[in-house]
Order: sequence, then C-alpha cells, then structure tokens
Amino acid sequence: MTDKIHLDRAHLHHLWRQMLRIRRFEAKCVELYQAQKIRGFLHLYDGEEAVAVGVAAAMDPARDAVVATYREHGQALAWGVPMPALMAEMLGKAEGCCRGRGGSMHLFSRAHRFYGGNAIVGGGLPLAAGIAMADQRLGRGAVTACFFGEGAVGEGVFHETMNLAELWRLPVLFVCENNLYAMGVPLEDSEVETDIWRKAKAYRMPAEQVDGMDPVKVEAAARRAVAQVRDGQGPYFLEVRTYRFRAHSMFDTQAYRTRDEIEGWKHLDPIERLRAWMVANHQLSDAEAQAIEADVAAEIDAAVAFAEAGTLEPVDELERFVLMDRVVQEEQA
Repeated sequence: MTDKIHLDRAHLHHLWRQMLRIRRFEAKCVELYQAQKIRGFLHLYDGEEAVAVGVAAAMDPARDAVVATYREHGQALAWGVPMPALMAEMLGKAEGCCRGRGGSMHLFSRAHRFYGGNAIVGGGLPLAAGIAMADQRLGRGAVTACFFGEGAVGEGVFHETMNLAELWRLPVLFVCENNLYAMGVPLEDSEVETDIWRKAKAYRMPAEQVDGMDPVKVEAAARRAVAQVRDGQGPYFLEVRTYRFRAHSMFDTQAYRTRDEIEGWKHLDPIERLRAWMVANHQLSDAEAQAIEADVAAEIDAAVAFAEAGTLEPVDELERFVLMDRVVQEEQA
C-alpha cells in the first residue's frame, strides 16, 4: 500500500458521504433515544467523523480488523457494518448485529472483523494486541486498528500493551482519538505530557500527531502507518486531535467546557470543511450534494423501518450465549 491518496472526485465524495452517514445516523439515534426507543447509554461521535472515515479508507476491510470503544457507531459504519443491523441493535432487536444484546456500547460483527465496542476504558488495547498476534502467527498479513480515547492512556494496560506490541512487533495501528476531555476532565489536568504521541515514542514506537478534523489528512497519515505495519515493521501510533460537539453521553451536563469553546470547534466541522473545499475546487456541485444528502436520508429511513419491524428475542431464549449457564450444564451432565 502507499501513503499517497488519489483525490479524485469519486473518492472525495466517498469520504464526505461516509461522514454524513455517521452524522445523520446519530442524529436519528438521538430522536429515537428521546422517544425512549433506544435505552441505556448513548455516546455520540458528532464532530469526530473524520477519524473513523479517514482510517477506514486506508485499510482493507476484507482482511483487517477493528477494535473500538463505546463511542463506536462511526467506526462500525465506516468499516462497512450494515446500517440496518446497527440500527436494529440500537433498538435491541434480534435482527441487530449482536441480536440486540449489545446495544449502543457493544456493537460487534464477526463477519466484518469488527471487535468493539468495549465499555472498559482501555479495555480494547490488549484485545487488539491479541488479535494482531493471532494474525501475525497465522500469516494473514492483516492489520488491526485499535481506537481509544486519550483518557485510556492513564490506564496501566495502555503501557503494558505499548510495550508488548513493540517488543513483539505486532501489526497494530493504534489510533488515539484525543478529544481533549475524556469524560469531563481537561487533558492538562490529568496528564503532564499532553502530546500523547510522545508516550508511544517512549516505547520506541513510530508515532505522529494528526489533525482529526480533516479526513484527507487522517487518511494520508493512516496510509503511511498501515503500509509500514503491513510490511512487518511493527506497530504504529497515531494521535488524532479531534473534538466531540455533543456531550460525553446523553446524561452529561458539560459543566467542564463553555458554549463558546464548542462553537469555536464547530467552525472546524470536518463535514462542512470538506464540503466547502470541494465546492471551492469544483469537485462538488449543489445537485451532487443534494443527491448524496437524499441517498443518506433514504438509507437511514430504511434502516429505521427495518429496526422497528424487527423482533425481540423470546424470554425463554435469554439464557442463550451465557457462558456460565453452559458451564453449569456441563458440570451437571
């Protein structure tokens, strides 16, 4: 693979469409949550779409893998997990990608090698290392992209995984989505070194910082990284500076940041920035933009209709897939 991007009209439209799909999907999820059709926690990716889309564009979904966090709707959609299955999962329906058992925080698709989300802070890091080690030993030539927030770097498992990944030259692309606040604590109040990429450098791992509000810059950096990892040179670390426009979760009052700060970051909205650039450079017409918007809206409507027409698992099947139940049955036998 190469780190060069062929920025033709079709590819630019693809990047914009993918970010738009994520933004509109989550806006619909907010509506469904407020209507109490989605229950539990809901962590939105609004503002961070360029990260998932840029990284996914640099990888090979046919063989590579993804480990995500609990804010994983964007990664799942960008990676190719079908929107109807995701929406059904959000509504807890059996037709969902996890039969409605995972919900918003635990999306998973074995068919797509999508091994996330994970509700434990930093919990996906050792999982990614394990998946990468299996791929390495089986000679698959695959790369595992591991997404995590900057809040995870304060966990011991972060340092353990960085050390082993570099020691064993594991094929992992570590993607730190640095949105500056973790749950609600400013980065400078929790970390002495606020340039997260330098922490990876301490383990002699190639690392760089990237503008996470620009999908083209993210894709270019990811292509450089993936090419090196796939070539057998070991892991690579990207600190992607981004910002979530919405609260940490639907229960967050956001007392830790100001409205002016949020509005300031919205001027860097990756969706609007790319659209403006394409229009200015004659890569997107009004008619094309309207057609893409209409296609995305139709896709979301179809996904919602599929999810709402779905079924709930019968009560007598609730113990299926529960490991302890299987262990007890085997012992009794």
